[in-house]
Amino acid sequence: MSFDVHSLHHVTIPVRDLERSRRFYGGLLGLEELERPSFGFPGAWYALGDGQLHLIADGGGTYRADARVDSRDAHFAIRVESFDEALAVLRSNGYDENAGDARLAIKVDRHSTTGFPQLYLADPDGHVIEINAATLDV
Repeated sequence: MSFDVHSLHHVTIPVRDLERSRRFYGGLLGLEELERPSFGFPGAWYALGDGQLHLIADGGGTYRADARVDSRDAHFAIRVESFDEALAVLRSNGYDENAGDARLAIKVDRHSTTGFPQLYLADPDGHVIEINAATLDV
């Protein structure tokens, strides 16, 4: 016996500094902030394609101890229209494969075994994010 799942509705992650995370998700990544119910604790919701990303400001949440970008660690993926455009935006904001600061490190695989280009970075709290595109830009 099973039930019919038709989509992923949202992903929720804890953040230590809500305003810093708003600058990352709304500013750098350009996600649209959504209206959020008044839960009695701080947070923010963002549109993420057909789903949503929910941030909860919680100093006691679960965080990665290692700042290194690890594509095999828990992560969520967002698909972009242009891989090269996303990479250019990140690089113009200091993100690089050889960044001395682990918080600005990215892992880029233009020819992934998945069949589509991927890059990985960490948000200000160390949550790993994959950014991918259907194909490489022509």
